[in-house]
Amino acid sequence: MAKKLLRNYQLYLFVLPVVVYYLIFHYYPMYGVQIAFKNFMATEGIWGSPWIGFDHFERFFNSFQFERLILNTIYLNLLQLIVGFPVPIILALMLNQLMNKKFKRFSQTVVYAPHFISTVVMAGIIFLFLSESTGMVNKIIVLLGGEPINFMGEPGWFRPVYVLSDIWQNAGFGTVIYLAALAGVNPELHESAVVDGANKFQRIIHIDIPSIMPTMVILLILSIGNLMSIGFEKVLLLQTSLNQSTSEVIATYVYKNGVLQGQYSFTTAVGLFNSIINFVLLLIVNQAAKKLTNVSLW
Repeated sequence: MAKKLLRNYQLYLFVLPVVVYYLIFHYYPMYGVQIAFKNFMATEGIWGSPWIGFDHFERFFNSFQFERLILNTIYLNLLQLIVGFPVPIILALMLNQLMNKKFKRFSQTVVYAPHFISTVVMAGIIFLFLSESTGMVNKIIVLLGGEPINFMGEPGWFRPVYVLSDIWQNAGFGTVIYLAALAGVNPELHESAVVDGANKFQRIIHIDIPSIMPTMVILLILSIGNLMSIGFEKVLLLQTSLNQSTSEVIATYVYKNGVLQGQYSFTTAVGLFNSIINFVLLLIVNQAAKKLTNVSLW
């Protein structure tokens, strides 16, 4: 063992900074999870605070907001997954078929550019475009003979606005991943298919999609593994007092009760519950994908 370490010490030194980073910033802080089972008091510290068992979990499960928080989080994530997951795949397949290289690069830039817009700026743009009185979208609706819609005030509009804006902002990043996978497709497969008389659509179905299927499965596993987690910043920035019935999710609930109200033990318990659900989902989906497609994370 020692001889192997010495023989490949350059590789271990190369990996060492990453390992140290994860140990310090991801594993070491996990000892603080114990406050989920304690009545944490800052004056006593984590070790000195008294144990109270599962009281915080019972409080959350019995809360009148429990069902609404779970349903809002699941609905928003499922909608985002169902509507948003295929979009980068479709865009990548379309861009891959473009023959004009300049137009292809231009299209990639246009699709990818919104990814670099910060969440705060993106939320500001959404409010500006969807304003009931001055927003461009409502002005178009009025010109077409309709009535202005209070997009940010009506609970029913929160989920479509969030999902569609998320697609606009992040679809380009996923497209780049799939384009990289498509770049690895053997050109001889397409040449043989053309000789056999296959058109572009048939080549996409029988060559391109099977080639990127492992990438699709891996990204799907990761997406479902985060089903109970959602970008808290954007939800919070788009949240108003009028749309809270559909916009209040577990992440915003933890922020309001933990950071703003100082209920650290209670919100740690809520966050731990959320993480356990995600971990169980990841294990189940990974095992199912392994059996069905022979592709998995491990």
